[in-house]
Amino acid sequence: MSARRDGPAPTETRQRVAALDDTLIDDTHKGWPATRAPARLGELGRLGLDLLRGDLCLPVAVLKERALDNNARWLRVFLDATGATLAPHGKTTMSPQLFLRQLDDGAWGITVATVHQLQVCRRFGVPRLLLANQLVDDAALAVVVAELAKDEGFEVVALADSLEGVRKAAAAARAGGLHRPLRLMVEVGFAGGRTGCRGREQALDVARAIADDSALALVGVEGFEGLIHSSDVEADVRAVCSFLDEVVGVARAAAAEGLFAPGPVLLSAGGSAYYDLVAERLGKSGVDGAQVLLRAGCYLTHDAAVYAGAHADARRRLAAQHHVPGELVPALELLAVVLSRPERERAILGLGKRDVGNDYGPPVVLAMSSAGAPPAPLAAHVVVELNDQHAHLRVPADSPLAVGDVVLLGISHPCTTFDKWRVLFTVDDRYRVLGAVRTFF
Repeated sequence: MSARRDGPAPTETRQRVAALDDTLIDDTHKGWPATRAPARLGELGRLGLDLLRGDLCLPVAVLKERALDNNARWLRVFLDATGATLAPHGKTTMSPQLFLRQLDDGAWGITVATVHQLQVCRRFGVPRLLLANQLVDDAALAVVVAELAKDEGFEVVALADSLEGVRKAAAAARAGGLHRPLRLMVEVGFAGGRTGCRGREQALDVARAIADDSALALVGVEGFEGLIHSSDVEADVRAVCSFLDEVVGVARAAAAEGLFAPGPVLLSAGGSAYYDLVAERLGKSGVDGAQVLLRAGCYLTHDAAVYAGAHADARRRLAAQHHVPGELVPALELLAVVLSRPERERAILGLGKRDVGNDYGPPVVLAMSSAGAPPAPLAAHVVVELNDQHAHLRVPADSPLAVGDVVLLGISHPCTTFDKWRVLFTVDDRYRVLGAVRTFF
C-alpha cells in the first residue's frame, strides 16, 4: 500500500497562517528587550538579530531551521518506505506555522486531543483533523457538529470506547441537524492504560453500535501505545507489538462483519517512540482499504533525551527492513546565561521550570558561547536541579564557564517545553534570527 499524500495546504489555510506575520513582537514576549522597538513577526529575519551577540534577553527558545528541514525530509523518506501516512499531533507545538509546514509536507491532517486544540486548528483553516480522544462533553460535541455543519469541506474523525459515548455522539449529530454522519473510530485500550475498550468483544460492541446508527459512521480502529514503558526495552517492544496486533485484530473482525463505512479504513496509533512498529504492524493488517495514520508529534523538533533514545532503538529495528538514510536531529534548543559560579563545581543558569519541560528529565547541556564566540561543546556539565527560574549545574572544577557566558541546552521532551513559550525564534546554525513561530496553548 502506498502512502496517501494530501497537499499542499489549502489557500485559505496559507492565508490565515500568513496573517501571523503581522503579530507585534514586543517586551510582553519572553526574550524581547524593552530597549528595542517592537517589530512585526514577519520582519524579524531582516533585523540582523544575533543571539550569541546578546541582541535578545535570555533565556530564549529557538528552532534550528536546518534541523527542522532535516527531520521533515527524514520522515518523508520513512513514510515512503513503509507506506504509512502522517497525522502529526498538534498538541506538541500548537503552532499554526508548523502545522502549515507539515500539511505542505504531505500530512493527511493534524491530530488534536481537545476541542480547544481543534478550535485553534479551525481558526487557521486546517481542513482535516483527527480528534484522538473521546468526544462526550456536550459543549465539545456541539462545537464539532457546528464546525461540520457550517463547512462541508471540513473533515474530523473522533474516538469512541463506550456505548454511552456512541449514544451521546449520535444525539449531538441529530440535535445539530448534521446532514452527514459523524465519523468515529473505535479506540482499543489495555489494562492499566488510558482510555480505550478493554477487550475485543467490548470493542466490537462499540463498533456495532456505531455502524448501526445512521447518524454515525465507523471509519477505523485506533490505540495509543505510548504509555507502555518500563526499564525493560525488549519487554516494552513485545508489549507494544502485542497491543498493535490487538488493534489489527479488532479491525479484521469489524471488517469481517461489514461494519466499516465506505472509504479508507483508518488504523492509527501514536508513533512518536515506536513509529517503526506502528507502521509495520498496522501496515500488515490485511484489511481492504486500510490506511495507517501515525500521530507522531515530536519528530519535527525531536529532542536530546527521551526521543533521541527511542529514535536510536527504532533505527536499529528499521535497519533490518528498510533503508532510511540519515536520522532525526534535535531542532529545539534553549539559550540561558550563567548567573553565578558560587562554588567551583556549581554554576547557576537563568532558566527554570517556567522555561523548559522536565517531566522526562532535565535539559541537556550542549555547548557554551563566551563573548559572542561560536559555540564550544561542553562535556560533563549536568543540570541537577531546576527551580522556577534557575537551573543548577554540576560542573567540573576546571569548567571554563564564567558569569555572563551563554549556555546552549537541549530539551528532554518537546511537548512540555513548547507550552512555555508564546514565541520561539527560528535561527540558522550561527544562532542568527531568521523568523519566529507563535504558539496557541
